[in-house]
Amino acid sequence: MTKHQKRLSVPKSWPVERKTETFTVKADAGPHGEDGVPLVVLLRDVLGYVDSRKEARYALSEDAILINGDAINDEQRPIGMFDIVAFPGRGEYYRVFPDEGGRLALTEIDEESAQSRLGKIEGKQQVPGGDTQLTLHDGTNVLVDDDEYQAKDSIVIDNDDKSIVAHFPYEEGALVTAVRGNHGGKIGEVDAIDVTPGSGSNRVGVSTDDGGFETVEEYVVVIDENFTGDDE
Repeated sequence: MTKHQKRLSVPKSWPVERKTETFTVKADAGPHGEDGVPLVVLLRDVLGYVDSRKEARYALSEDAILINGDAINDEQRPIGMFDIVAFPGRGEYYRVFPDEGGRLALTEIDEESAQSRLGKIEGKQQVPGGDTQLTLHDGTNVLVDDDEYQAKDSIVIDNDDKSIVAHFPYEEGALVTAVRGNHGGKIGEVDAIDVTPGSGSNRVGVSTDDGGFETVEEYVVVIDENFTGDDE
């Protein structure tokens, strides 16, 4: 199996130039599915901290880079929406956040904000023992002992003990960001949720500072104002 990915065919969310070279690095299996960006791409193409995969491997061997609080040793580990990328030795902390057009970008945050990460609930099911299992947008599973959480809500997870420290319901008035589509990267409040009969996607009206937009429900994620980077 090839270890390379053609630049022209990478997902739109990847922050890479598509016409400068033919190939880029292929992400390993892991979180975020096909939208996950290999860590080395962020280190090399976005931050400019390394020039090669060899340099990236060396940095990882020194435990100099943490993803969601954990030291990573795979330079092809997929990085995606709302992940926390930390460089403790540099005192630098970033949140992966959708930019204009839905392209992933690094938003600089402070050390305290880097102690937790946001997750969108994509699924919910009962498991043996009576607990409820929540499946997040990046494939993470979280067990809870109550039933207050619903699909499309967002939660904040502590990177240390993996506990839930905040819960943001998906509802009218919620602050959201569009993560895909023509309005990717825009932030606003939900005005209305238009439930579509049958198997079609629900539509969401979002008001913004410069007007508003409408998109499908799958393209929005509930966030808190502390997660936009506006206050950093």
